[in-house]
Amino acid sequence: MKKKVLFVCVENSCRSQIAEGLAKKLGGELIEAWSAGSKPSGKVNPTAIDLMKERGVDLGAQKSKGLTDLPAAKWDYVFTMGCGDACPFVPAVAKADWAIPDPKHMPRADFSAVIDQIQAKIEQLLREIKP
Repeated sequence: MKKKVLFVCVENSCRSQIAEGLAKKLGGELIEAWSAGSKPSGKVNPTAIDLMKERGVDLGAQKSKGLTDLPAAKWDYVFTMGCGDACPFVPAVAKADWAIPDPKHMPRADFSAVIDQIQAKIEQLLREIKP
């Protein structure tokens, strides 16, 4: 049975979208990935879309969503992306804050390094839950 994983940040336009896209690509057989924001911006960051396309992940089809847009689910894992007090509480079996810096105003190279950080966290998660 797939683990239900939710990535949460404020705008759901960048970090959480990247995490959702990578989790779907890397862990599709192990996890069901979702993302949401406490105050969704309504769009996915264009730099995130471009850089993720280079990695074979299409964020262009994803939408910025709020917590109320999610299906009713019992979450196995909820990861906040480093938004501190601005991240809402979402009940889950396991929760952690990944403390990922917001790359939205960073140069492309630094933005890409943030994507690498998120990918490393997801790869670690997959090692932990792999049967």
